[in-house]
Amino acid sequence: MKGTAGIIVSLWVSAAVLLAAPPPLRSEEGALSAETKGCLTCHGKKGIIKKFENDEGIAAYVDAGKFAASVHHALACADCHDEFSEGKHPDRRFRSKEQFRIKSARQCLHCHKEEQIGTVAAHAGLLQQGSRKLYTCTNCHGSHAITRVEGLKRFVDEEKYCIGCHRDTIAIPFTNGEVLQAGTSGRELRGSVHAKLSCSDCHFGFSHEDHPRRNFRSRREFSLALSENCRRCHYDKFTKTTESIHYMKLSQGDFKAPTCTDCHGFHGISHFALERTLIAERCRKCHPGIYDIYAKSVHGKALFSGHDRDVPVCIDCHSAHDIRNPLAVQYHEKIPEMCGNCHANKAIADEYGLSTNVVKTYLSDFHGVTLKFYQRQREKMYKPLRPMAVCTDCHGTHNISSTRGADSAAVRANLMKRCQQCHKDAGRNFPDAWLSHYEPSLKKAPLVYIINLIYAIFMPVMITGFFLQIGLHLWRYARNR
Repeated sequence: MKGTAGIIVSLWVSAAVLLAAPPPLRSEEGALSAETKGCLTCHGKKGIIKKFENDEGIAAYVDAGKFAASVHHALACADCHDEFSEGKHPDRRFRSKEQFRIKSARQCLHCHKEEQIGTVAAHAGLLQQGSRKLYTCTNCHGSHAITRVEGLKRFVDEEKYCIGCHRDTIAIPFTNGEVLQAGTSGRELRGSVHAKLSCSDCHFGFSHEDHPRRNFRSRREFSLALSENCRRCHYDKFTKTTESIHYMKLSQGDFKAPTCTDCHGFHGISHFALERTLIAERCRKCHPGIYDIYAKSVHGKALFSGHDRDVPVCIDCHSAHDIRNPLAVQYHEKIPEMCGNCHANKAIADEYGLSTNVVKTYLSDFHGVTLKFYQRQREKMYKPLRPMAVCTDCHGTHNISSTRGADSAAVRANLMKRCQQCHKDAGRNFPDAWLSHYEPSLKKAPLVYIINLIYAIFMPVMITGFFLQIGLHLWRYARNR
């Protein structure tokens, strides 16, 4: 029994010693130096945090397996951390984590001279900036798990690799003297509709191994070159833009005409379907005067003040990519169809207390019927183009005002002026001859309603009597024979 008890006690003592000892090194860590293994007895355990004066902190944990697989596995800790040794472990003070990282990165220059670093295109641009903040090598290459560039993606995500440098504002110079302050952040990319894409998906030609340096004459030339990248994924949209007035202007040498990135942005690309006010804001960059007029219209007020998602914005009338010339007759004739998308929609009209008869009454009156005849004649008989009055000729384009309330007098005055463009002798009461978009009733235009009712009864009676008279005449003629 005593021998058995002694064996049990010995096993408990051995277990306690093993639990108190540092974890054994794995087989892949066998190549590490004795000094490194000694440092890892502490730094191989998670939970050690180095604190800085601004209350930031950084983990002092080193993954032994990743360090053994790094290009620095043959180095001893003191080769980079020359202030530390087995018997010397000073407590250094730093204002912030950034200061600590910059200080630590200077150790890289002991082996990797600036002349050598500058031979890589990605490094050369940073060295020209003259900012020590950009010399923080660990931002891109890591600290203890440093691998060769072609193997970097095993340990470092591509976004983190690129953001390591490009999260800072980097100056891109052009040959005409312009400078672009370029940079982005992980937060901006994650909030974009392209959040699931990698950097090289758009910036093809750039990778961990290859970072070419390209030269552009101007900032605008650089922007136009980048917009071509969109074609790889959005070929259908890009094809539509080739039919737009913007592309026509661009092909004629007007480099101010907008391209994909001018409307959608670069890294922080928003989802326009969810933020319709952004659409008008983007168009404002090139059309500020029209934007100001639209903002004061009945549509603009509802959009910006009421945040109404049903209100039409620029692309609802002009389309998003295949933007046509609004001065062309073909575009002019499609305006009733555009307006009908909302004003003939019963769900939208009922929600805002509007009439759905606006398009129906237009198509059945003189202007609408004549427009149909002109379109058919032009298609079949190749007649010349003749514009006919459509919605915007009476209501305006971007400055559409409410026909009710205080604006009604102004609308009436503008309507008379528009009538006089075609009807030169139109007087002050000329617009009153038109029933607007109302159908006649006992409340609205009762006289017209009664006359229409009389005609609706009288005409069938008259036609019936006419045929009855003819029938009786034929019957009498047959009897007399």
